[in-house]
Amino acid sequence: MNGPKPVIGLAGGISSGKSLVASILAELGAGVIDSDCLNHEVLARPEVQEQLKSWWGSGICDANGACDRKKLAKIVFGSETERRRLEGLTHPLIEQLRAAMMQRFASDPKITVIVLDSPLLFEAGLDKLCDAIVFVEVDEDVRLNRARDRRGWDSAEIRGREQFQMRLDTKRSRADYLVQNNSDIHALRRQVERV
Repeated sequence: MNGPKPVIGLAGGISSGKSLVASILAELGAGVIDSDCLNHEVLARPEVQEQLKSWWGSGICDANGACDRKKLAKIVFGSETERRRLEGLTHPLIEQLRAAMMQRFASDPKITVIVLDSPLLFEAGLDKLCDAIVFVEVDEDVRLNRARDRRGWDSAEIRGREQFQMRLDTKRSRADYLVQNNSDIHALRRQVERV
């Protein structure tokens, strides 16, 4: 193990069900660190919002002053340069929050395992912190339907976001465990419990 408690990383495509697997693991005693939630927290910081406005204008924020995530996504998923600029700002701040959470979970006797739920687990090098990787596999058509129904994204939106990520077959090959998320939650839970 890399630390005092096992660290499990979750990998899979957009709308594969990584967050659902993370919630099942949380019910089983895991401390979950959700990178998307940490990203939201960082984007809500006034100093981050000011920097975004200086780069992309005041229109990057909505009427309440919060970062307009749809506008932001359109900018950064349309340009590698802009994506890297944003990551240079947010990733170090996210890492600080993640490290603090890992430390807190490591000392909490109720937490049995730490879970990293991050869409960029491999790309950000977080897999190096993990003792095991679980890949959440789902059929492509199921995944696309979920993304459309839950997020309003079409296949072009998903492809645009995933072009900046490692290929799914590569992620799958680097995983220690595989769970299928094509059927119901009970079947998924049984697989997660076995892991």
